[in-house]
Amino acid sequence: MTLSEIEQRHGYTFPSLYRQLDRDGMLAVGEYGPDWYERVYPALKDTPTLLLHADDFELLSVKAVAAATEELADPDDYRHIDPAFRFIPFAQTGAGDHYCFFASGGQDGEMPVVLLWHDQNAAQYLAKNLQDFLFHMLLSSMADQDTYNAVGDDAFKEQLASMLGTHARYLTARQAEVLQALLARDIIDYEVVLPKGRKQAHRGLLTDLEVASLREEHIPYEKFDSDFAYGAAG
Repeated sequence: MTLSEIEQRHGYTFPSLYRQLDRDGMLAVGEYGPDWYERVYPALKDTPTLLLHADDFELLSVKAVAAATEELADPDDYRHIDPAFRFIPFAQTGAGDHYCFFASGGQDGEMPVVLLWHDQNAAQYLAKNLQDFLFHMLLSSMADQDTYNAVGDDAFKEQLASMLGTHARYLTARQAEVLQALLARDIIDYEVVLPKGRKQAHRGLLTDLEVASLREEHIPYEKFDSDFAYGAAG
């Protein structure tokens, strides 16, 4: 199955940047399975495919995109998505929520990226287009070292540098400059303020507040983090 075949079957057009990523091999993540990490990951880690080292992001191969698109469009699917909405899944979280292009929500030539929750009737806006989504994901990755899985400082910065190395060409020059400057920083420990006065320890190259500030400065989007119900009425 090719991207063109998926388009013809479902009557939409993938973002041009996504097609460029496909041509450049950035979507060639292989087939997931119990031995993927041992068999496939070593060949990708130094020249990462799309957001390979990003937190809670599992890229779908083109074959998997076709299968997931069929599932979401199936009227008998448990999510009961309103047929007025057209979602194009291209990745998923570890919990099974889908990162999607919101094909029926396009405006001024931009196709928003949303997170389609699998266990609640809601889709959350993440960015106004794929390029801005990539910048935000890379920015967020720089703020969140994976200390839970004992990723050390050197490995953390190496992963970020390798991702920026393969992703910079898909960003604006200014976006790439911002990320490159952040990569030169020292790693810091900081706390994220949670509801009810709780705090959570984090480690990275910048804080969550800096992420929000840079996002607002470089990829402003009035719909960011807002959501809408995707389920068909009744």
